[in-house]
Amino acid sequence: MTDARHTAVCTLLREVAAAVVLPRFRHLDAADIEEKAKDDLVTIADREAEVELARGLAGIDPEARIVGEEACAADPTLLDTVGSGRVWLIDPVDGTNNFAAGKTPFGMMIALVEDGVPQAGWLYDPVADRMCHAVRGGGAFIDGEPVTARATGAAEPVAALATYFMSDEDRAALADRVAGKLTLVEIPRCAAEQYPRLVLGENDLALFQRTLPWDHAAGVLFLEEAGGRVARADGSPYRVGDNRRGMLSAASPELWEQAAPLIFG
Repeated sequence: MTDARHTAVCTLLREVAAAVVLPRFRHLDAADIEEKAKDDLVTIADREAEVELARGLAGIDPEARIVGEEACAADPTLLDTVGSGRVWLIDPVDGTNNFAAGKTPFGMMIALVEDGVPQAGWLYDPVADRMCHAVRGGGAFIDGEPVTARATGAAEPVAALATYFMSDEDRAALADRVAGKLTLVEIPRCAAEQYPRLVLGENDLALFQRTLPWDHAAGVLFLEEAGGRVARADGSPYRVGDNRRGMLSAASPELWEQAAPLIFG
């Protein structure tokens, strides 16, 4: 990842946030919000931001295909080949339910992926103007400063477990397994916020059920380059194009090994 390309992506994210996303925050009309599926919203800001981000990324690397969340909602077949070749992944507004409700956190995410492996990623918080980014083999950074993931240090690891896509039986079984062993905290419902929390010592663990590529490619790379670990229940690494459900992220490999048997059963 060249410095010029990194700078161009950061500039693009900030420009689209300023022109499209932030002006809509807390200024959405009812007609500006739609429900794509149960508990899954899309707003006019998501759609307009994706168009502008896609246009900008096409100029930064015109040889990479562009796959955005809202484009996939309109044409799910775009996901069929997302794990092959060079692809820009766009999540124009991550945490849309929060955004639509007029609250934080929400963010914007971009990842550059080669044959299913994230090579570079950006997680931008436009309200705080916080830019997290990572380059494969080159480290993780927040606002340009190198960062290393750190645990909370709590006697019971602090875990944010996304269980709303689980069955009632699976949710109850998980609660029984972790009772008295993990301290559970509320999830932010925003991957662009959850991954930084694992790096910044606010959470030790995060469980995700859905692992859609635009939600996780940038964050997985950011956490792993900071020294954390992300893996499926069987210990295999996350890859874009892998449609399995369930993935555990941890601030360190040791925390992952400690928690995985509890969480996955």
